[in-house]
Amino acid sequence: MSSVPRSNRRRPDPPPRTPLGAGVDRTVSGSDGDWVVRELRGTSSTKTYRCPGCTQDIPPGVPHLVVWPSRGTFSPADGATERRHWHRACFDARGRRGSW
Repeated sequence: MSSVPRSNRRRPDPPPRTPLGAGVDRTVSGSDGDWVVRELRGTSSTKTYRCPGCTQDIPPGVPHLVVWPSRGTFSPADGATERRHWHRACFDARGRRGSW
C-alpha cells in the first residue's frame, strides 16, 4: 500500500465573506455634492427599481448601485428616504444629464 505524503504547508485562509448583497460603501464627490455609493451584485437584488438617471427599470438580478447623500457617516439609515438605485453608467453620467 502506497502512502501519499502530507503537505506541511498551511493553506491560506479564504477571504472573509460579506453577507449576500452587502457591498462596500464609499463616498463619491461631484459637482452635485457628496454621495455614499454601494455596489449591489445582481444576485442580491430581488425587486425592480426605477433608475433616476434614465427612468428605466432595473430588474431583479441586475447589478447596480444604491446611492444616498453623504452626511459624514456611512450609515444607510441617515439617507434612507433619499436612497436611489442607479445603473452604474447612469450614475457616472449624472453630471452630464442635469438634475434628477
